[in-house]
Amino acid sequence: MAQFPSGYTFPVLNSDGTFSTTQEDFADVFVRKELFLNSGLWSCGYNTNGQLGLSDVVHRSSPVQVGALTNWKQVSCGFYHTVSVKTDGTLWSVGNNNTGRLGLGDLVNRSSPVQVGLLTNWKQVACGGYHIASVKTDGTLWSVGYNTNGQLGLSDVVHRSSPVQVGLLTNWKQVACGQLHTVSVKTDGTLWSVGYNTNGQLGLSDLVHRSSPVQVGLLTNWKQVACGQLHTVSVKTDGTLWSVGQNTNGQLGLGTVVSRSSPVQVGSLTNWKQVACGAYHTVSVKTDGTLWSVGYNAQGQLGLGDVVNRSSPVQVGALTNWKQVACGYTHTVSVKTDGTLWSCGYNNTYGQLGLGDVVNRSSPVQVGLLTNWKQVSGGYYHTVAISSNDLPD
Repeated sequence: MAQFPSGYTFPVLNSDGTFSTTQEDFADVFVRKELFLNSGLWSCGYNTNGQLGLSDVVHRSSPVQVGALTNWKQVSCGFYHTVSVKTDGTLWSVGNNNTGRLGLGDLVNRSSPVQVGLLTNWKQVACGGYHIASVKTDGTLWSVGYNTNGQLGLSDVVHRSSPVQVGLLTNWKQVACGQLHTVSVKTDGTLWSVGYNTNGQLGLSDLVHRSSPVQVGLLTNWKQVACGQLHTVSVKTDGTLWSVGQNTNGQLGLGTVVSRSSPVQVGSLTNWKQVACGAYHTVSVKTDGTLWSVGYNAQGQLGLGDVVNRSSPVQVGALTNWKQVACGYTHTVSVKTDGTLWSCGYNNTYGQLGLGDVVNRSSPVQVGLLTNWKQVSGGYYHTVAISSNDLPD
């Protein structure tokens, strides 16, 4: 099987079938499926709705493998549900389904992953509080679930229990979901948002909800986006970090607690690589491998050894080998370049930190001893991660 060197760039396929002359490195958002051909899905934490996919509703405080399949590629966690993409391009969902968010055409909860339809061209999935948005390999965008605030982007406020295409465009690249809003990046570098907007999280300079995607400004250099409960944070291709929305806990990283309705740059640095948002906190990885956090910290989710809120990003420790970070509602989970998995924050009752207990942590603690973790996602009170013994990164 072909192997690509680190930093390999892929030409961008335009909607008209041509390739742009600008090449873009997708490593920060998507990971090659060759890394996941022998991969396992593992989950821990809150499981009342079966969102761990373990065929029961028993909470777990240590990661447990989901079934015996070994071809999981990407996973995303919502409040009480989990959705995953396999290397064969199929989409699978599990957990709470009372708004049809599992995309299975009904409102029945599941405790074991069930395939969403029969298609094999799903590329990336994101879970909101009660909805799902997904990008296919053909560049189309699809959504399903709760839609009272128009977060599905379908020009109405009607819930859906089966995925519906958002418009007709075929140039969607990456999507992220907040509790009740959805934000997406296109292949042309534009940023688009839809849904609930009471705190300005759509970045459209107002507080008006939208039921169809609206472009955020006119810039064409957006690279990756993440959504919290009521805020949105994005990385541009120039390495700058931008935030918008609710800021009552300083989660925008702007040194204040003033909410914003238009994106504002976080500091002046140009080496931000990947960002993740919890309910009221934000955690980011820089290109130098350092980890930074900001916002609400009552459960220690910032990983700074205390429970003090921050309104400007603070480095988590001194290490420079952080690779990918994800946030749950009030916890944070991260993967290092050595393949180890680390967690901090709220862990009481449910064990979502995967540390074998229900004790909160205010500094990152290693989850077990494995060194083959590839990708992790955090839900409301649960965590799901993918491990793999395939090619090195």
